[in-house]
Amino acid sequence: MKNNPLPRLDTDQEARASLLPFCRLSKGDVWIDEQSGHRVGCLDAANADDMKKLVGDSKASLAVHDPPYNLVAFETKSVSEFIDWCRKWVEHSHDHMLDDSSFYVWLGADQKDHFQPLPQFMMMMQALDRFNARSLVTMRNQRGYGTQKNWMAVRQELLYYIKGNPAFTVQYTDIPKILRGYYKEVDGKKTENLERSKSDNIRPGNVWVDIQQVFYRMEENVSGCFAQKPLKSIDRIVTTSSQEGDVVLDFFAHSGATLLSSEMHQRVCYTCDIDPIYCEMTIRRLEHFRATGRTGWQNDHAFVSEIDGDSVDTPPQKVLFT
Repeated sequence: MKNNPLPRLDTDQEARASLLPFCRLSKGDVWIDEQSGHRVGCLDAANADDMKKLVGDSKASLAVHDPPYNLVAFETKSVSEFIDWCRKWVEHSHDHMLDDSSFYVWLGADQKDHFQPLPQFMMMMQALDRFNARSLVTMRNQRGYGTQKNWMAVRQELLYYIKGNPAFTVQYTDIPKILRGYYKEVDGKKTENLERSKSDNIRPGNVWVDIQQVFYRMEENVSGCFAQKPLKSIDRIVTTSSQEGDVVLDFFAHSGATLLSSEMHQRVCYTCDIDPIYCEMTIRRLEHFRATGRTGWQNDHAFVSEIDGDSVDTPPQKVLFT
């Protein structure tokens, strides 16, 4: 495994300056994938004209958003400003979705500051009344923080809303180890629950304990990103709440997980990011997957061809419109 990671690109200005010349998108540009029709835009999710530019007249069956929890364009904002900003891209999502569609939002809860912005976002969604609340999913991390004077924080929240009456295709997963160990005696023998089970899989509930959070030793790791979601979690959403050929929206591309999952499951993804570096990493992740079959760079990085000269990625496609 190479040990050649990028620093966090949202905070390291020197690294950002060195990578920006290699980014094919500038503000207002949209890249269209000639093979599958995916779109990546360097656009503002809160701007209605930008979102119209990204989506056009298409309608999505699914939106999966992972906004920066207390940031608006890399500036820390008050929770009220953050929620006002969220309201805009929620409405834009609604405008570009089918009458029967699913809407997912990853959103944090700061336990040191009254759990904001999670409750404020929930109240905004209730007042806005564009989507109906369906479930609150918790994904358990294997690593946590704050272990000495508080319960270790190991959870990520995923809000699930619907518009109309969308399809929901039940998925199954292996029974995770954490669910094993329910013992009872059968014919005088103490048996474990898997010994008694007629199935080796289980339908996931709204507490996900079987998904490994991304870290540097995993192939799918995209170094430089600060909030990468595991592909398995996005795959679960995409396969449950959309069908092959459907349009999937993601207004905060970041590591490109939604685009890559859509590619792997024959959906079409329209995604954007206000930062040209994350747009470029998203496009390169797709190209890297097609060229190598790998889902990330582990502890290497997406710009290796320019910096180290040993990439096996395909040459970048050009921007089709601005």
